[in-house]
Amino acid sequence: MHTTGSLRRQRPCFSLFQAITVGILQAVVTTALADVALVALHLIRPDIISMASAITLGSIAAATAPAATLMVVKQYKADGPLTHLLLMVVAIDDAVGLVLFSASFGIANALEQGRIDAVSVLVEPVVEIIFSLGLGAIAGFVLNQLEIYFHSRSKRMSLSVAFVLLTVGLSMVTFQIGPVHCGFSLLLVCMMTGTVFCNICPTSDELMDRLDRWVSPVNILFFVLSGAELDLNILSNPLVLLIGVVYILFRSLGKTSGSYMSCRATRCSPSIQKYLGITLLPQAGVALGMAAEAAELSDGHMVRNVVLFSVLVYELVGPTLTKLALTAAGEIIPEGRTSARTANKPEVPVSLD
Repeated sequence: MHTTGSLRRQRPCFSLFQAITVGILQAVVTTALADVALVALHLIRPDIISMASAITLGSIAAATAPAATLMVVKQYKADGPLTHLLLMVVAIDDAVGLVLFSASFGIANALEQGRIDAVSVLVEPVVEIIFSLGLGAIAGFVLNQLEIYFHSRSKRMSLSVAFVLLTVGLSMVTFQIGPVHCGFSLLLVCMMTGTVFCNICPTSDELMDRLDRWVSPVNILFFVLSGAELDLNILSNPLVLLIGVVYILFRSLGKTSGSYMSCRATRCSPSIQKYLGITLLPQAGVALGMAAEAAELSDGHMVRNVVLFSVLVYELVGPTLTKLALTAAGEIIPEGRTSARTANKPEVPVSLD
């Protein structure tokens, strides 16, 4: 919810249709390419990766790291059409990624349990997505209504944290409707809660600014605990390491090619077509959350370690590549001429015309 609120406050200078189209298409292309590569690897060597894990890992490829991108933009005061489009796309991208993950993980669970039928493979994933979006939307609306009764900033923040925890608990409920097993996606519910709340609550900006002050230690703890799960002994296996290399290569290919094709289809400028894909390479928090949920699979431990390994690689090189791409697009003034007191201006403005 914190990231959703931060990105919502940015002011885009182009149509929402462009951002939504680019966000959806590049995520779908990335997932498709990663799925094809990993499923092919399964067909060649079924002993190192199962079909369920291949499908799940492919869907995790769609996720990006909004926080890392936002930090680069803030640190270097990047500004321009590419920056504005990027900030909207990373928010949309994770929402699309969560939908793709929910569908793929539902299919993977059906394959693991041997329930290969239309209800398990097609109906249940769709029902989970719809129910998750519905629960998240209701939770965001109810949280906004409760905020009205509290005027103290500390009480509003306490209420928000408590309500998020309550929403997490509700999202773990499962039930049966006829032959359909129904449940919720924890990540998708929380994402939708934050989206609805930050777009209808008049005091959400103030609340998010207060959250900015203490959310960093929580993020650090999350990454420390996630990193503790990285088993280097698994990565010492050359075949498992091959899965990580294939995942990284095809995710990168999907992000760059998917962004180029979607930007070209929506008639974005050549600079945006060229550089947007590079700025979408960082991957962190949402992908780690997906990987934690995927640990339920029979070889989910391998999936989690592959994602942790890729996050390590992407977080080392991703922010640097984002900075270089924004600089090449003229939206970051090169180092040596950057002032902390004045906002950067692009040397060569990037246009969508």
